[in-house]
Amino acid sequence: MIVLLLNLYIAILVTLIWLKIIPNTLLWKLSPIPVLVLLNVVLFIPMGWGAPTGGAIIGRHSVSIVPDVSGEVIEVTVSPNVSLKAGDVLFRIDPTPYSAQLRALEAQLKLAETRLAQMTELARKQAAPEFNVEERQSEVDRLRAQVDGARWNLDKTIVRAPADGYVTNLALRKGARVSNLAVSPVMAFIDTTEAVTIIQVPQNYARYIEPGQKVEITFKLLPGQVFTGRVESVLQAIAPGQTAPSGSAAENRDLTPEPFVVRATLDDPTLEDRLPAGSVGSAAIYTEHVKLSHVIRQVILRQQAILNYIWPY
Repeated sequence: MIVLLLNLYIAILVTLIWLKIIPNTLLWKLSPIPVLVLLNVVLFIPMGWGAPTGGAIIGRHSVSIVPDVSGEVIEVTVSPNVSLKAGDVLFRIDPTPYSAQLRALEAQLKLAETRLAQMTELARKQAAPEFNVEERQSEVDRLRAQVDGARWNLDKTIVRAPADGYVTNLALRKGARVSNLAVSPVMAFIDTTEAVTIIQVPQNYARYIEPGQKVEITFKLLPGQVFTGRVESVLQAIAPGQTAPSGSAAENRDLTPEPFVVRATLDDPTLEDRLPAGSVGSAAIYTEHVKLSHVIRQVILRQQAILNYIWPY
C-alpha cells in the first residue's frame, strides 16, 4: 500500500512538472524521499496500533468421548462428519455383565425388603428387638443404593452425544474394548452449538484493543468477501505465561513475544456455522486511535480478500 501511495505521488508530481505548474528542480525531484519517510512515520507505523491486524481462525469446542463404563463395543451407530443431535446414540457397549449385576442386586433387595417387613411385624408384636429392624433397614438402604448404581452403569453402556455436533476421525469399530479411563478417549466429538472466532495480534499492537471495537475479517475459504464483527474480549492469558505447580525452582527459558488472543463476535450469526473449524483468514481491528489509518487498513484488507482467490498462504 505504501508503494501504491508513493507511486501515486510520483505520478502526480510528474504530471505537475510536465504541465509546468511546478518547476523542474532538484528539490522537487528529491521530494519523494521525505514523502516516503512521512508516510511511514505519520501513517503506516502508527497504523500498527491504530488498526492492528493479525491472523484469524474459526474454532469449535472438542469433547473427548470417554465411556463411563468399560466393556466390548457391540455397535457403532454413527458415521464420521454426520450431524447429530444431543442425546443421539454414538455407540453401545455389551450390557450383559451390567444387566446381570443389576438383576442380582434387585433379587437381594427384594429379599431384604421381605426380611425387613417380617422383622418390622415381629417388632410390632414385641417378638424381636427394635435393633434388628434398624439393621434390616440399613441393609435395604444399602442395596437400594447399589441397585441405583448398577442401573446407572447399565444405562451408561449406551454412549450418547453430549450436544449437537458431529464425530470426526472415527476409528472405533465393533469388537473393540473400551475403558473408562480419562487417558483413553475413543473418539473426538465436535460441538457445533458454539463457534469461536479468534484473532492473534502482536503484543506491541494490542495496547488499545477494547471490547466493542469494530472488526473486519476475510477468510481463505470465502475469497473476495469481507465480514464485520465486534471485539468480544482480549484473553488475559496465553500459554507462555501459564505456570503449573512443580517441585523445582523457576527455570530460565527463551522469552518470545507470542501474540495476544482476541475473541470476536461476527455480525452474521450464520457465518460461523457455515465455516468449518480451522477456517483461517486475516482480520483488522479498528481502535479509537489513528483513525486516519483505518481507511488504509480497509483497503489493504480488501486487497488480501482478492488475493485469497489465488494466494494459498
